[in-house]
Amino acid sequence: MSSCNNSIPQPLIFVLAGIPGLESFHGWFSVPFFFVFVITVICNATILCIIQLEKSLHEPMFLLLALLSVIDLCLVSVTVPRMLGIFWMNAKEISFNACLTQMFFIPSFYVMESGILLAMAFDRFVAIWYPLRYRTILSNNMLVKMALAILARTVAVLTPAPLLAQRLESFQTHIIAYSYCAYMAVVLIACGDISDHIVYGIMVIVASVGFDLFFIILSYGLILYAVFQIPSWDARGKALSTCGSHLCVIGLFYSPVVFSVLAQILGYRMASHLQIIIDNLYFLVPPMVNPLIYGARTKQMREWALRILRCHGD
Repeated sequence: MSSCNNSIPQPLIFVLAGIPGLESFHGWFSVPFFFVFVITVICNATILCIIQLEKSLHEPMFLLLALLSVIDLCLVSVTVPRMLGIFWMNAKEISFNACLTQMFFIPSFYVMESGILLAMAFDRFVAIWYPLRYRTILSNNMLVKMALAILARTVAVLTPAPLLAQRLESFQTHIIAYSYCAYMAVVLIACGDISDHIVYGIMVIVASVGFDLFFIILSYGLILYAVFQIPSWDARGKALSTCGSHLCVIGLFYSPVVFSVLAQILGYRMASHLQIIIDNLYFLVPPMVNPLIYGARTKQMREWALRILRCHGD
């Protein structure tokens, strides 16, 4: 329950605080944010070009990787430029409608990325359990259905967020202690009973990240079971090596979420500025590192990257 002695009506304009308590360091924060943005755009655009040009990469795993790169590009495009505006030009004001738009799209790309990682886990499961039927099961038609299911899940789970936020009538302040319009950040400055909003926030986590992580763990449990039925150690190593890149990406993507949940369960309360920095890393680090991981571990991509570098060198 949030009580307010001097509440204000629903404001037309919110003010994003950026990273509260570290305003004097905003200029320094902007440097790594900018370079991460540039590297992310270049790496993911390169991945998309290589997959399009290299016919041998027109397989389900790499088509899903291309979709992951598209989502990563969208994610950094809707987050980083706004953050840089705050850091460089003190452009902290955001209209209520623009805030609602951010509230839907930023977590949408995050939830879609989680769904793609689940689809990639299913791809590895099929490749190891049903290698002879791999292309039959994961046909282009199936990939389209999976992509549409991910999109439909995202819309169904996150559409209530701006609708519920729009019903909030009074607020403690018009300043959002965050670098973007996060749903819970807006709810926590609202007046009145916010218990329904908190329940909804928990349901979003369970229905998206929680659901995906459970089935990813289940998929890899079945993959390990199948791999250890193979008598040859060399064959086991070869089978597991095809999952290496995906496991690295999964660990990078879900570890901050798991860390935050465990911290709350164990009663550890981080400083607000540290929590905001970690939350921003959710949207910055995986999109930059994902293409680097797959590029380093995929022979065709390494060859294309070296070819591009030689062309630029000449």
